[in-house]
Amino acid sequence: MLTMLTDNGKHDLYNLIKAYQKHPFHLVDRSPWPLLTSFSLFASAIGAVTSFHGYSKGGLLISLGLSLVFISMVLWFVDVNTESSHLGYHTKEVKKHHMIAIELFIVSEAFAFLSIFWAYFHSALSPTIELGGNWPPMGIEPMQPWAIPLLNTLLLVGSGSYITLGHHSFIGRERKFAIYGFIVTLILASIFTGFQYFEYNQSSFNISDSVYSSAFFCSTGLHGMHVIVGTLMLFVAYLKLLSYQTTNTHHAGAESGIIYWHFVDVVWLALFAIVYVWPYGSVAH
Repeated sequence: MLTMLTDNGKHDLYNLIKAYQKHPFHLVDRSPWPLLTSFSLFASAIGAVTSFHGYSKGGLLISLGLSLVFISMVLWFVDVNTESSHLGYHTKEVKKHHMIAIELFIVSEAFAFLSIFWAYFHSALSPTIELGGNWPPMGIEPMQPWAIPLLNTLLLVGSGSYITLGHHSFIGRERKFAIYGFIVTLILASIFTGFQYFEYNQSSFNISDSVYSSAFFCSTGLHGMHVIVGTLMLFVAYLKLLSYQTTNTHHAGAESGIIYWHFVDVVWLALFAIVYVWPYGSVAH
């Protein structure tokens, strides 16, 4: 019978079923975006592996994969926003479990950074003879932490303060200060990313020079990716705030982005102390 219905008829039937459901949860429609995201990430991984082995087409495959990831993320988020803000499918129970999901996601991200820190400490605490018994290894000049890294630290800490202002403002119905907090946060985040790119270009070592340089670029690069993703999340929340979709009673998406941003702040403080200050202090002494 369902195969004989038109798309509009199926949608109307689906809404009718949802109107009489006995639970507060959202039964999602079939979506192509999870499958597209999976294949896109797989293509990016294959491109990275082939690129590391010197194949010229590896970079093209990485670009294609990441572009498809971005496109699928945008289209997926559009669907989620439609379900939440326009169709009203995100009940209080659904929002509660969304917050649990973002918290579990952040825990998984914390373990990803923990694995990199583990690799860093494995070599840093007991440098082998191949490293010259030193940390950083002989011939590696670490970054000056009291220049761009310190400035980036101040930028991220400041952005965390301003996004907290925005958070409390839209909960307290202070729309003007909420918009102000989001705008300043997005500006500081963009400046941080620009300085990080500049720092990479000015680095005296690259990712393949030593175990220190590999740990440095993997840790700060992974954090940089999180900054970009967090910036996009806050930008979407800002747009929803402008269109009155983020309010004092409807703000699960904005709160998810804000929690994620505070996680990014905390990780950077650890990176600044471990990856920048510690090696530089060892060389200075």
